[in-house]
Amino acid sequence: MSILIAAPGRNPDPWIRALKQADPKIKVVTLDQPGNKEAVRLALAWDHPEGIFSGFPKLGCISSMGAGVDHLVTDTTIPEHIEMVRIIDPTLSQDLFEFALAIIMGENRTLDQFKENQAKGLWKKKRYARIKDTSVGILGTGIIGNHVATQLAGLGFRVCGWGRTGPSGTTGEKGHPLPYKRYFGQNQLGLFLQSAGILICLLPLTEETRGILNRKHLSQLPRGASLINLGRGAHLVDEDLVELLDSGHLSGASLDVFSPEPLPAGHPFWGHSKIRITPHIASLTDPESVAPQIIENHRRLLQGKPLLHRVNRQRGY
Repeated sequence: MSILIAAPGRNPDPWIRALKQADPKIKVVTLDQPGNKEAVRLALAWDHPEGIFSGFPKLGCISSMGAGVDHLVTDTTIPEHIEMVRIIDPTLSQDLFEFALAIIMGENRTLDQFKENQAKGLWKKKRYARIKDTSVGILGTGIIGNHVATQLAGLGFRVCGWGRTGPSGTTGEKGHPLPYKRYFGQNQLGLFLQSAGILICLLPLTEETRGILNRKHLSQLPRGASLINLGRGAHLVDEDLVELLDSGHLSGASLDVFSPEPLPAGHPFWGHSKIRITPHIASLTDPESVAPQIIENHRRLLQGKPLLHRVNRQRGY
């Protein structure tokens, strides 16, 4: 039995090494050299071409290479009997927290302004914001969002979170106390947005969340608020963001995800003075860190046992 790597444009070698290290007996194949297609039971995929899995008759599971699964659930050519799973890795959550923290601290200390002053030869001091006075809203309080919110709250930020479902207040899904206030549902989205001086989007991409960062919602943020989008590019309505930045309602935006990717040349974001662009690098999956759970799911698949981190196609995550 073998694992297929289906990720065009990505170097498969680090994944092959990591999977072999986790299980020296496993056979790993690629789309270019699939070997015996009937031997492939699990595929490891990212941005695969639609229809690519039709030639693997015994395929039983497709695992995303990361936490996002929108590239899987939107592929209508994948038969219903094939299960989908995602990667859940504490390293990914921590990387996203550290990236968000770096952006927030840069904003609080106005480091971009000092860089501009340096280029102009200006020696000019500027007041800064402190952690205890900074309100942060986490849009999406799943595993990753809860980690980011908890870590920021632990540093002294005033944190609130919003989830599509679940309890509100300061109690988590299983009754555990939360160090931040949580809102949920459409009825509480407005209250949440009004409390967020810095909005961080960490939502999964579903039909319900597509375009959620639009004029209606972003205009409910306090005047002078900023946006950090670490979710998916399709969460954001690009022209609405530009309008709110140009009007002064939003002070800035840090974007790590875009629709499409790479961001096309000539896109208005490239030259906008209030937008910071990074090329989808807030968190990068470490093959060595996640290989054991992929191997475990392959083992469970062959033994007919329940898989880890299963995706609900109807919910989209």
